[in-house]
Amino acid sequence: MQRIHIIGGGLAGFTAAITAAESGALVTVHEAHHTLGGRARTAEGPYRTNEGPHALYRRGPHWSWLDRRNLLGPTTTVPPLEAARLRFRHRSTLRRTPPLALLRLSRRSAAQAPVDTDFRTWATAQIGEDGARTAAHYTAVALFHHDPGSLSAAFVQERLHRAGALPPEARYPIGGWAQIIDRMASRAWNLSVRIETASRIDSAALGTLARTGPVVVATSLDAARTLLGDPALTWASGRTALIDLALRTRRGDAFAVSDLDAPGWIERFTAQDRTLAPHGEQLLQGQFPIAPDASRATGTARAEELLDLGYPGWRERTVWRRDALATGRTGAVDHPGTTWRDRPAIDRGNGIYLAGDQVAAPGLLSEVSFTSGIKAALLALKATENHTEPSAPRL
Repeated sequence: MQRIHIIGGGLAGFTAAITAAESGALVTVHEAHHTLGGRARTAEGPYRTNEGPHALYRRGPHWSWLDRRNLLGPTTTVPPLEAARLRFRHRSTLRRTPPLALLRLSRRSAAQAPVDTDFRTWATAQIGEDGARTAAHYTAVALFHHDPGSLSAAFVQERLHRAGALPPEARYPIGGWAQIIDRMASRAWNLSVRIETASRIDSAALGTLARTGPVVVATSLDAARTLLGDPALTWASGRTALIDLALRTRRGDAFAVSDLDAPGWIERFTAQDRTLAPHGEQLLQGQFPIAPDASRATGTARAEELLDLGYPGWRERTVWRRDALATGRTGAVDHPGTTWRDRPAIDRGNGIYLAGDQVAAPGLLSEVSFTSGIKAALLALKATENHTEPSAPRL
């Protein structure tokens, strides 16, 4: 019986592994790091941060997939009192309510927005230039791109519509995303999936694996391009300055501040999950998309401006801080005239399949990883059923 090999022990990899193993396949997960999770890893220690802000969207396909398998675990949403502390920077002023034009546009479904027109042009015709600009900037919470207005109107509108849904779709795993990864790994283990950490696969090892069965490459697209030696594996993504802060608690701090003057968002994650920081402290995480030629300091400066507005005295209250830059690690973005169907195909031929957040699968943020993981696993299973001795992939 052929063995299905999964390269990458993150959300996409374990989705593929579980899907294949539930059908009775022999599966091995190869994870290059000593810990599992990929970009869904949660830091150890007193401040349980993820690599950038993370949330599950309740209406997404992976919500029901995880729930049916009892893999969700306890999740939480923003308490109503905290939700009332959502703030918006608009025209350099902190506001309690967003512009009416933004609210009006967020009620419209993505089906009303064209694929082949940029969001800025389409939204300006709907709600005016200022409204279009603020709507584009608000989508930074689910987009991580420095110029959302330049992207496909349908692509941006889907994210605006879901990010502005009432009641909110976002849910947060208590204790961080590592809790979900741990449950997925346990499920895989119980299905007899072999899990190998510190198992880095290079192109030579890939050829060896491919001779024993299908291979699902569930890594970043950059890593997959190097591993497969395929320069065609490219797709646009974001470049985002990330900031994590632990502050001494102060009553009256904003739950989150959305920057409507430029793409940016900062959120107090302990508002919904107090386990993420020690008692008396609160954990903030934010993302500030920056242009390809901008320095990380540009995003950091914008973050500090937003902190000054929403979290008075934050500098004196800071007990821990971490700054980072995420390049090409924030999911695919679709330019006008393109959709998820135009992204790199899951089936690469010769028994090799891709999974991750930048490949040809629908969804929002991590939903793309889940959807592509399931599709890659089903294709791999079909390949084992129609098995003929595979030739080594062209590398």
